[in-house]
Amino acid sequence: MTHKTLGPRDRPGLGFWIPLSIQHVFAMFGATILVPILTGLDPATALFTAGTGTLIYILCTGAKVPAFLGSSFAFIPPLISITASHGLSYALGGAVAAGVFYCVIGLIIRFAGTGWLDKALPPVVIGSVIVVIGLNLAPTAMGMAMNDAGGNYSLVMLSVAAVTLGITVAANILFKGFFSTIPILIGLVSGYLFTLVMGLFFPAYAIIDFRAVKDAAWFGIPAFRMPSFSFVPILTFVIVSLATVCEHLGDTLVTSKVVGQDFYKNPGLHRTLAGDGLATAWAAFWGGPPNTTYGENIGVMAITRVYSVWVIGGAAFIAVFLSLFRKFGALIQTIPTPVLGGISMLLFGIIASSGLRTIVESGVDYKDKRNLTISSVIFVIGIGGGRLAFAVTEDLQFQLAGVALATVVGIILNLLFPASRGTIKDE
Repeated sequence: MTHKTLGPRDRPGLGFWIPLSIQHVFAMFGATILVPILTGLDPATALFTAGTGTLIYILCTGAKVPAFLGSSFAFIPPLISITASHGLSYALGGAVAAGVFYCVIGLIIRFAGTGWLDKALPPVVIGSVIVVIGLNLAPTAMGMAMNDAGGNYSLVMLSVAAVTLGITVAANILFKGFFSTIPILIGLVSGYLFTLVMGLFFPAYAIIDFRAVKDAAWFGIPAFRMPSFSFVPILTFVIVSLATVCEHLGDTLVTSKVVGQDFYKNPGLHRTLAGDGLATAWAAFWGGPPNTTYGENIGVMAITRVYSVWVIGGAAFIAVFLSLFRKFGALIQTIPTPVLGGISMLLFGIIASSGLRTIVESGVDYKDKRNLTISSVIFVIGIGGGRLAFAVTEDLQFQLAGVALATVVGIILNLLFPASRGTIKDE
């Protein structure tokens, strides 16, 4: 860590450059590999597309915005649901479409500004949708934490998850400085070591198998998957991406405040959105999860006061190198499911809580029946498994469910019942 402030265009000396970039790799690593593990994708591919996607973002923004792009948690529900109903390749196709949609939104913002987006997606809608995204994943987290490979309740699995969760929570609340930005990585490593020790003392409970690591080659190309395209997966991902577009606006604003430069104006939101969209489309095209700008890395910049795009680019190259290190990829695959479940119990809750934070900080007034009604309907449809399905033709079945359906209904209610001036705070 250095005490000298470095701006976005400043390049540090090699002695500082490498360790500063490694810090950013640590910050993004836990979350970036967790998404593909939860959705059936290859973690090595996710590292490759995160690194190359970040380089694409840097290119699109003219190397003016220091932002690392990693796996997006907001797209986990559609990745899981579309994979179950249509297959993984169609889920990837939907993610590619979401990235293209980002670029379209960026083009509209370039000429029309952001006023229309604020009207379609005010805080009462977007905050409620983010809550739904987090709580939709709660059953997944608990299943990973409590059940064995056969889906049966296991006290051993729950013990591993509880230890992992406890350490992750402690790191998130108690740790200061750089370590406060990597609680996921700390919890993941601690839970892994606890599982190893438990297996050594109680061989009957050993759940980590290193045979795949031993058999893996030292270096190789990640397992790429090609996308397929269909109307329903594309529509589902595009609708969910309305929420992630707003997330992008928030992350860009926070980065602007941390760095002390207005990235909304220079290079402009249209370019940051285009960079995010192209990185997402690129990632999904090769079989990686959709990307998003990472708050963890914004935290690292705030602590170190190093805002150099060169440092972010260095982290991107390191991520690509790790993706080619096949034994490392095989080691990631040995992470026990309950360890991931323990981390997810906190992480998915944080997603839901960030939605509540959006609502609270925006001053949404729930004394207004309109706001109360919109949030209530979004919660029930999104969390309760609402589904709209019908046959368009004999061969084409249309289905909109969960987060996507809740988002559409929320937007419609918001537009049908405009806020009364003076009775609501979120306008």
